[in-house]
Amino acid sequence: MTAEEPPILEQGVLSMPNEAWERLRRQAEAIEPLVARTAVTHDAADAAGELLGLSRRQVYVLIDRYRQGSGLLTDLAPGRSTGGRGVGRLPESAETVIRETIRKAYLKKQKPSLAAVHRDIVRECSARGLPAPARNTVSRRVERLHPLMVARSREGAEGARPLQAAGGTVPEISGPLGQVQVDHTVMDVMIVDERDRSLIGRPYLTVAIDVFSRCLVGMVVTLEPPSAVSVGLCLAHTCSDKRPSLERLGVQADWPMSGKPQQLYVDNAAEFKSEALKRGCEQHGIRLTFRPHGRPHYGGVVERVIGTAMTMVHELPGTTFSNPVQRGSYDAEKMAALTLRELEKWLTLAVARYHGGIHSGLHQTPAMRWAEGVAGTAIPRVVTNPTAFLIDFLPVIRRTLTRTGFVIDHVHYFSNTLKPWIARRGQLGKFIIRRDPRDISRIWVLEPAGGAYVEVPYRTLSRPAVTLWEHRQAMERLRRNGRAQVDEQDLFRMIGQMRDIALTAQKNTRKTRRENERRGHLKVPAAAAVPEPPGMLPGADDSAVAVPFEDIEEW
Repeated sequence: MTAEEPPILEQGVLSMPNEAWERLRRQAEAIEPLVARTAVTHDAADAAGELLGLSRRQVYVLIDRYRQGSGLLTDLAPGRSTGGRGVGRLPESAETVIRETIRKAYLKKQKPSLAAVHRDIVRECSARGLPAPARNTVSRRVERLHPLMVARSREGAEGARPLQAAGGTVPEISGPLGQVQVDHTVMDVMIVDERDRSLIGRPYLTVAIDVFSRCLVGMVVTLEPPSAVSVGLCLAHTCSDKRPSLERLGVQADWPMSGKPQQLYVDNAAEFKSEALKRGCEQHGIRLTFRPHGRPHYGGVVERVIGTAMTMVHELPGTTFSNPVQRGSYDAEKMAALTLRELEKWLTLAVARYHGGIHSGLHQTPAMRWAEGVAGTAIPRVVTNPTAFLIDFLPVIRRTLTRTGFVIDHVHYFSNTLKPWIARRGQLGKFIIRRDPRDISRIWVLEPAGGAYVEVPYRTLSRPAVTLWEHRQAMERLRRNGRAQVDEQDLFRMIGQMRDIALTAQKNTRKTRRENERRGHLKVPAAAAVPEPPGMLPGADDSAVAVPFEDIEEW
């Protein structure tokens, strides 16, 4: 990498060439241990430079970029943007005051509080006539610091020893979010639809658990089989503040466990090996690690929690139990009573109770373990814009821009924001596009000259919001009817006919009811009562236009 090298970040995360991406990844691996040190010697910088083929000065530049960045792999890229949507806009002089005050005041064995450091920063900025940062801005700068460097500065060598392994590097699990395990299961309970309480079948549960504290940090309940979207939804729930989702569910509970995992530990299923998940994790500084083949016990923490959760579910009406012997003569289909939303509310309340119960392996509550861990390390990096975060994990499509916008699976998308690109579309090649299978009424297009996504809706705004599964069913039916050529009008006419059949049928089949419920997120479901959890959980109006992205999924 040289000073004359063009900014590779302009190409976007997914459109970045593999060679450039791998270079950033190698640089991060070599630079991260140096970032944790209070002072980087010339010998250490020279060793890293020899490994990367860089000069000593370039190594120090990378270290400075990484320390001042926001915890992303692309912080190391040359030409990194210093402003824009979602990026801090403080002048560099104010940022210098923040960095210097944190170094001189916060990173001391006297261990002053964050509030005291913030007051010092405000006082210094006011004296220099600079805009003073908010306290959460200072908090974010502190949480970006390497935990080992913070421990050495504030606790001394002995205090930092628990954070070090024999080789001098940070071990995999040293505090909250050091390792988060994610897994799926089909739930042992039948649910009914919102409309007339008819049976629709068993839902799927995706959970994320923090190994250090045994707290559940993310959860999503869907009617779709496990997929890359399920993983992305669970990660977005894990990394963001839970309060908005609790309010949408109407649940009064405390669920403070949120933040970006340092390591995401998963099995070898296909949904965990998508390009979007791999690069999304790398972009956000999350190490994606897979269990060794043939050793399922390596994911025992999350599997024990799922197993205990299914035991709890057996106390709900409509449970299928784990096997026919347990079920006996119990008629699960006849006794089913909970909707998907009610089941989700029940699980949320059960999670809150679990966090307050004594964990046999910890000998304390998971909530207490979490609080102690957060107090002893850096504050977890919480995602402030779950929508933008989730987009980084949605399935990827590549398409060429036409004079009328984009065409994806016979559906046209257009927005005035595309006009500046249409005139030079021949020079831009294929665009990176993200699409949410749960609502294809809009797509997100990566700008050709920057890292931001632009929302582009249907070209015909009167079209109803539909799911990708409805779209595929309509395409299959049109082809069975002998339609070799399909246009958009035929496609949406068939979707409308299929919806009419599902809504007006005298006797819906379970499959039809399930399809109706799968697109239930395209309307606002009515609030419903939910039974109290029996114990602690360890371990259509279908013609409506698209709802805001944040409201698509009921967590």
